[in-house]
Amino acid sequence: MRSFACVVIGLVFQAGFASLTVKAGDEIDFNRDVRPILSEHCFACHGPDQNVREAELRLDTKDGLFEDRGGYHIIDVTDVNESELLARVTSDDPSLVMPPADSNKPLTPEQIATLKRWVTDGAKWEGHWAYVVPVRSKVPDGNDSHPIDRFVRARLNSRGLEPSPPAQREVLIRRLSFDLRGLPPSVEEVRQFRQDDGADAYGRLVDQFLDSQAFGERMSQYWLDLVRYADTNGIHGDNHRNIWLYRDYVIRSFNENKPFDEITIEHLAGDLLPNATDETRIASGYNRLLMTTREGGAQPKEYTAKYAADRVRNVSEVWLGTTMGCAECHDHKYDPVLTKDFYAMEAFFADIQETPVGQQKETAFPTAKQSQTLKNLDNEIAQLREELKKRESKFAVAEKPDGKTKPDDIRVLATPELNPLRDRLKKLEQSRKQVDQGIPRTLITTAVKPRTIRVLPRGNWLDDSGPVVSPATPEFLPPLTTDGRADRLDLARWLVSEQNPLTARVYVNRLWALFFGEGLARSLGDLGSQGTWPTHPRLLDWLAVEFRESGWDVKHMVRLIVTSKTYQQSSQTSPSQREADPFNEWLARQSRWRLPAETIRDNALAVSGLLDKTIGGPSVKPYQPAGYWSHLNFPRRKWQADSGQKQYRRGLYTYWCRTFLHPSMLAFDASTREECTVQRPRSNTPLQALVLLNDPTYVEAARQLAATILQNAGSSDDARIEAIYLKVLSRRPSEEELGLLVTLVDRHRSQYADDPAAVAELLSVGQSASPATLDPIELAAWTSVARILLNLNETITRP
Repeated sequence: MRSFACVVIGLVFQAGFASLTVKAGDEIDFNRDVRPILSEHCFACHGPDQNVREAELRLDTKDGLFEDRGGYHIIDVTDVNESELLARVTSDDPSLVMPPADSNKPLTPEQIATLKRWVTDGAKWEGHWAYVVPVRSKVPDGNDSHPIDRFVRARLNSRGLEPSPPAQREVLIRRLSFDLRGLPPSVEEVRQFRQDDGADAYGRLVDQFLDSQAFGERMSQYWLDLVRYADTNGIHGDNHRNIWLYRDYVIRSFNENKPFDEITIEHLAGDLLPNATDETRIASGYNRLLMTTREGGAQPKEYTAKYAADRVRNVSEVWLGTTMGCAECHDHKYDPVLTKDFYAMEAFFADIQETPVGQQKETAFPTAKQSQTLKNLDNEIAQLREELKKRESKFAVAEKPDGKTKPDDIRVLATPELNPLRDRLKKLEQSRKQVDQGIPRTLITTAVKPRTIRVLPRGNWLDDSGPVVSPATPEFLPPLTTDGRADRLDLARWLVSEQNPLTARVYVNRLWALFFGEGLARSLGDLGSQGTWPTHPRLLDWLAVEFRESGWDVKHMVRLIVTSKTYQQSSQTSPSQREADPFNEWLARQSRWRLPAETIRDNALAVSGLLDKTIGGPSVKPYQPAGYWSHLNFPRRKWQADSGQKQYRRGLYTYWCRTFLHPSMLAFDASTREECTVQRPRSNTPLQALVLLNDPTYVEAARQLAATILQNAGSSDDARIEAIYLKVLSRRPSEEELGLLVTLVDRHRSQYADDPAAVAELLSVGQSASPATLDPIELAAWTSVARILLNLNETITRP
């Protein structure tokens, strides 16, 4: 019997990426059912990486699977019994069975059965689904008016499942508000929506939230994770840098509904546009968001290589949903990405001017007012200097032949007659310096002559033996054609071209995840062979084409998704639903998940009335434990919490220090943004409860919430508890909840009456003042109630 080797690298297969089971009546689909088996068990040695490929055999290509190998075939569709693949996976001989025993990755009986069925049914082969340009699938027949609902209903019908009923109105508005604004709905918004009987009530609510300036902030929160935005450079001393103007650009772009293809072009090549503006140059700061170093002993050549590789990893993951980073050192083991593809992508960014080691140069972008002030000051300074020059010319210093100045002339120059003019000039120059220091600065992209890019063998920056490469897109994707050397502008246009099969799919898949908790393809950062097959592939392609043909209209796609009945379903689940679809792959219900770190903070500030809704501007520093930055060196720094309204800005604006991320953000799984983050983990830890109970932000929010309730909700405990529930949870309390909290507030009144020191300590937390008209004991007792509500799972959960 012929032989071929197979060594398998053990991989962690996350529970969230569970493979889709093939039911007895289902038709075998190569991409959905067969490719994942081959990728998991065979591609490591019989895949794209030629450096480790064994027996000159590829199982990731059609030719490799079906070609004549000198008298035998890996797959023989004319005689199943002659298929070497089936012979090997079913062999009892340890020397012949594949995968080999020492791989510790044997096939399951179900996987072997799937391979047999595939070959028996004719072994239909397909190119990887994500690398084929999407086409608009026919919308399934059905009674639903919304295309998304028809696609979803068709899958539910095939699985014998029924959709869930619509969510209650107070749940629906809460869900929509968190999804589109990142904020809870107000009591009045909930009341109006519940009382609105119009057929278009929900549609009008969607439009209202889409038109909110908070929409841009909510969408930017996720985008900043993708592009690894931070206020510090990340390496060594993790020093400060100015880049917040880029964040403002992102918020503004989402609010103005700038087409995503324009956003893409401005990100990668805003400086190269024929009519580049301040706006597009600021957008090009995307290319500068990576981590950099100022460490004195760092090697410039090494970090130039690191920066180039970082840009390829980020672009490929953000726009292509592809893990090209593997190809920095070797051909990709699972996807058709070659090492030369990686470095050819690097070559697009070879023209970026930057400092390999040291502080990066920032560019000033004065406001119109600042520009005019500087112009006025410059004119005054120039006139004053001219006046001084004229007056001083009267006292020109004559020199003796030996070069010495006459004593009389020195006395003339020192005369106090000119001091008023000199003092005036000095003040103007100081004023100009102050204005200049207040001008916003940011990192942008400036193009210079491209440096030479070589393939680095094994990624070794010291090895210059590799071939020189020119800018080019990966060979397995549609080519980029251009006259002469391609640049970043060509790359950006290629990313959003009709021929590119990935960008639209990647973006709509992540949009879907924002509103359903998981993407239609659950591996949001990898649509390659190691990613997951979409649960609804035709729907994903339909959405991708719709996005592109809508003119890359983000708000259109958001509205399309959230107006579907599928989105509006209840998230309540029954035992039978959990048994039939534990991961909610088929969307017979909505999903519930813990809110992101920033939203949890925003929610507490919003319901307390403390939230400052100012849009944009520099990052802010909320309360942080003393000494948290004690090990942040080069130079040593001390966190100084902001005062006034800056203390109550949205979490989006929190100062993002990569090595010492704000501890409250860290506790709720915010990303350090050292690399692209396509999906944050959602942990559930005791530390999170302690943060909600004890972080000064939440204690202060609870106190202010309690004060609001005491001032506006009447004098009875029942009325106050109902009011606080409506504010925090958008619903009324149950009888059981009401009874528990009435008992609690009575107990805390007694405790605080006996402990005035505890009252004073509790009410002193935070910068905001408590109303002097309120009884301190009553305020402390109701602050305890508010702290409990802010700590509820329901409070921090998107319903």
